[in-house]
Amino acid sequence: MSDGGHLLELRNVAKHFGGLYALSGLDMHVDQGEIVSVIGPNGAGKSTMFNVLTGLYAPDEGEVLFQGQRIVGFAPNQITKMGIARTFQTVHLFPNMTVLENAMVGQHTRSKAGVFGAILRTPQTRREEERIRARAKQALEFFGSRLAGYRQNQPAFSLSYANRRRLEMARAMATDPTVICLDEPTAGMNPRETLELRDHIVRMRDERGLTVLVIEHDMRVVKGVSDRVIALDYGRKIAEGTYEEVANDPQVIEAYLGTKAVG
Repeated sequence: MSDGGHLLELRNVAKHFGGLYALSGLDMHVDQGEIVSVIGPNGAGKSTMFNVLTGLYAPDEGEVLFQGQRIVGFAPNQITKMGIARTFQTVHLFPNMTVLENAMVGQHTRSKAGVFGAILRTPQTRREEERIRARAKQALEFFGSRLAGYRQNQPAFSLSYANRRRLEMARAMATDPTVICLDEPTAGMNPRETLELRDHIVRMRDERGLTVLVIEHDMRVVKGVSDRVIALDYGRKIAEGTYEEVANDPQVIEAYLGTKAVG
């Protein structure tokens, strides 16, 4: 852990594209076992923050620490192996691979079998493959009948939109993460699917012991899952606290409505 005891921490992080600052002096942290939601209007810097955190972007300034270790400069697959998994705002799957194969991909960073082992199908390689398959099935079964049974042998493209999003989450869970970062997981879902997914997020922490960082627009989800809420606007943190504290913060209301809050 870092000197502040936080599991994950961003310190004074800045990221700009040309003259536009997507993140500007961002300080935030996530503690072990928390569910933290990040909210803000479009263009607030939320997805950029995820991309910096998971190694897709290098920050122009500042530090990112995970379990006390500086991780700026690490490749995305190295960060995944360290224990930070993520999903994307738009679904990233291998459409022609089966549901089970997609989930198994999540374990590739944990694989110890080398090229020769894979070619020669050594006993160690076969044991490794069985372990990966079992771990993938366990992740899929977290979502119940949605990704169970015959569905696991279907190509990913045949799934409904909601089940494709569930599969992406299962693949992230199959990496054996400590922290799972969910980028707008309920986007495009109907109200029933949204409520079901809200419950899944809580179960990730309660049943699987995961720490969850979630970007979310649906305030019913934010209210239902969050231990703490962080609001961003123009790449800066403008509020932090409980859902009620942040939802009633004048700066947050102004950021969403574009006018100053009354009173």
